[in-house]
Amino acid sequence: MNHKNDSVVTEFILSGFSGQWELQIFFFVTFSLIYGATVVGNILIMVTVTFISTLHSPMYFLLGNLSFLDMCLSTATTPKMIIDLLAEHKTISIWGCMAQMFFMHLFGGAEMTLLIVMAFDRYIAICKPLYYRTIMSYRLLSGFVILSWTIGFIHTMSQMVLTVDLPFCGYNVVDSIFCDLPLVIRLACSETYILELFVIADSGLLSFISFIMLLISYTVILITVQQRSSRGLSKALSTLSAHIIVVTLFFGPCIFIYAWPFSSFASNKTLAVFYTVITPLLNPIIYTLRNQQMQGAMKKLLFQHIIVTQNF
Repeated sequence: MNHKNDSVVTEFILSGFSGQWELQIFFFVTFSLIYGATVVGNILIMVTVTFISTLHSPMYFLLGNLSFLDMCLSTATTPKMIIDLLAEHKTISIWGCMAQMFFMHLFGGAEMTLLIVMAFDRYIAICKPLYYRTIMSYRLLSGFVILSWTIGFIHTMSQMVLTVDLPFCGYNVVDSIFCDLPLVIRLACSETYILELFVIADSGLLSFISFIMLLISYTVILITVQQRSSRGLSKALSTLSAHIIVVTLFFGPCIFIYAWPFSSFASNKTLAVFYTVITPLLNPIIYTLRNQQMQGAMKKLLFQHIIVTQNF
């Protein structure tokens, strides 16, 4: 979008949430509690997976990495959003904005890839249990994690190298709670049509393909389980249904925002909250409250901590 070249932009203004002061306080308290729970929950999962030997398995290794990515993704946007709820002037420097977009797409792209790896892990565990330990070796798991970070890095760099040199002048209001590519690109005072198409092809396509691959993998797992046992199907549905809900809440907003990034969806603040604030909290809830082995391991970790504390 072309804007009149009145002045060179050195900072952006985030529109944030509109509403009365009381509503801003409510959002501040709510999002502070959610972010605090997200950080504590994901750190607890990482510590438990690391120090409890019964959880030294491929599934929990991937879960620990997912928790790290969730915490990082939320940290890239939520603290600034919480601070702005109490700020009269919601501003962010142009380089702070670029850094926020870089890390958000780095962690987001890596998480999308890791979720596919986790679905593959569940497929091998359920459909090929006799070969599970052989296939899901530590070497393969390490390669998968490195691959997820590599894809995340390539994903974000491919877009940021084209965005960082855009000229910004005049109008500088980002209609969102944080900086994001579609909305920042709109503010450039040069032709960005090619870049807009690239964002659709990159972020939109990555989100859509990842989501479809996950749905296919879950469908294959359920069909395989149904063919073996109807009782097993009920158990698999109970386990996978929660995962499907979380995946939908994460990928749904991403698809709407990035597959059609220059429509009204791009500035939808509710969608933005879902995949940067809500979903990182849902993952530790789903993988702990519904997982008896994880709950037992956390109780064991707490007991060990109490014993060590008493000895000192």
